Amino acid sequence: MNTKFKHSEIVILPEQMEHHNHGYNQVVIGLSGQTEFDIEGYGNLVCPGQGCLVTADSEHAFSGLGRNEILVLNIPVSPNSFEETYGHLQPSYAVERVERLFDQSSYFHLDSQAQNLINALTVEMTAHPDDLLLSKACTDTLMCVLQRHFKPLASDRHIARLNMDIVDQYIIQHLTRKISVTQLAGLVFLGESQFHLLFKNQTGVTPHQYVLKKRLEMAKQLMEESQLSLAQVAQSCGFSGQSSFTQAFSRLYGMPPARFKKDNL
Repeated sequence: MNTKFKHSEIVILPEQMEHHNHGYNQVVIGLSGQTEFDIEGYGNLVCPGQGCLVTADSEHAFSGLGRNEILVLNIPVSPNSFEETYGHLQPSYAVERVERLFDQSSYFHLDSQAQNLINALTVEMTAHPDDLLLSKACTDTLMCVLQRHFKPLASDRHIARLNMDIVDQYIIQHLTRKISVTQLAGLVFLGESQFHLLFKNQTGVTPHQYVLKKRLEMAKQLMEESQLSLAQVAQSCGFSGQSSFTQAFSRLYGMPPARFKKDNL
């Protein structure tokens, strides 16, 4: 990332891992694709709706995995830095808010309300990349709402329970595609093996079984509420074909989907 100070910017990260540090705090939010971060030896993937807080002078490394975009907010660390950067002294409560937020480097997940706001702001930033006033306004706005809308996931690096709301939301949004354990583990910033173990202990089933059940529940709902053909239902729920859909549905519900659909006409 560019070491020249800017209030906020949209960045595409290179695939080659780069290392550096800087004398100001930084908020990084995933916009598209995946990026890999390592902050003082603690590495994780950052996907859309996720991000990380990088405290000033922290050694960190980063790289992009294929096509990616991130939003970067650069935040001064002291009242004097605020005055030098922004041209005026920030109120004490604003400085205290920043200090609390950057108590330590961490990873986080954003709720849907914050994600919608970020999407709207980045559209404006993309349309007007040289508007410094807009850049500053976006940073100020996001700093005001960030503390209220993000869920830190790194305050305890040994997570006892998974946030299933995050997992469920991702599964529902991506039911038409292949969903891997690696992708699900990245949502809560865990390694694949640790995620698999925690998931099985918490839900009683493997991630694969859980995703399959979500696909079948959606298929059942579509057959009850729509006029889609079985092939269309299978495709809409991410099955490779109607045959695999029929087999999975019959195992879970004790009847083939054709019979279920006929009974619910």
